Amino acid sequence: MVYQAAENRYESMKYNRSGRSGLMLPAVSLGLWHNFGGVDTYENGRAMLRRAFDLGITHFDLANNYGPPPGSAEEMFGRILKTDFAPYRDEMIISSKAGYYMWPGPYGDWGSRKYLVSSLDQSLKRMGLDYVDIFYSHRPDPNTPLEETMAALDSIVRQGKALYVGISNYSAEQTVEAIKILNQLGTPLLIHQPKYSMFNRWIEDGLQDVLQENGVGSIAFSPLAQGLLTNKYLTGIPADSRAAKLTGFLSEDHVTTEVVECVQKLNEIAAERSQSLSQMALAWVLRGGKVNSVLIGASRVSQIEENVAALNNLEFSEEELARIEDILKS
Repeated sequence: MVYQAAENRYESMKYNRSGRSGLMLPAVSLGLWHNFGGVDTYENGRAMLRRAFDLGITHFDLANNYGPPPGSAEEMFGRILKTDFAPYRDEMIISSKAGYYMWPGPYGDWGSRKYLVSSLDQSLKRMGLDYVDIFYSHRPDPNTPLEETMAALDSIVRQGKALYVGISNYSAEQTVEAIKILNQLGTPLLIHQPKYSMFNRWIEDGLQDVLQENGVGSIAFSPLAQGLLTNKYLTGIPADSRAAKLTGFLSEDHVTTEVVECVQKLNEIAAERSQSLSQMALAWVLRGGKVNSVLIGASRVSQIEENVAALNNLEFSEEELARIEDILKS
């Protein structure tokens, strides 16, 4: 059966401008870091992507090494682009990144011009695209001059392989320098993708100020702390959770007694707001408008539906914010 997108897909989604650019991003974007690789069920991934687009999620975030195996998430997404999303390409923001290990040898990692350009060429081929909307330097390279990395991003835009460029995992100081270099080259920095959640607030110590002062957007990855800020861990570690898997970046060691007690207290506030814990956690990241979009992951359609419903209540009272702050500090 031929896929036809929901006619009402733009009615309930909220869209925010990325910094001072002309680009609007959905408040909730979908990341393909987990659950869209070659080891995962294709039809489940396809169902999640279709439902996400029907709910107004127009931004799909990938990277060269997403899978596993590396590259397979882009391959799967490219297949669905061809079979389902081809008529809607111009309604989508598709991003990819390079900066982490992708292939053996000295040219398959970090931030050299050689690696970034070669990686994007491979990504475009896997997805069957002529260009991506956003291409990121996935992490700073301590051994490559920042000027070289930023010049590579600039040339990628000038070659028509990306419309905008971004950076991820850069410190406030590194971001200042990246912005300066890109402005001089004539390709302004569109967006920064930092890790940010109730449990990881490093961007509040300078980076958010840098982004706002320079008109650069931000999209938060891991806003639910890889599932810790959901109802999964309210009573411990379930067998089907990320913490119970042998692969991934969340281990049982992260789910301490203190963390469980914290999420239980946060869940009480969420219930008072008629939200799930994950919905409140997403709304908290979006509070104040400093973050333009939250980048969610999902393993099933219902999770996407639940997370998008967070947009039904984005407002916090001063009392709620104070109570949350007390819980997080403790």
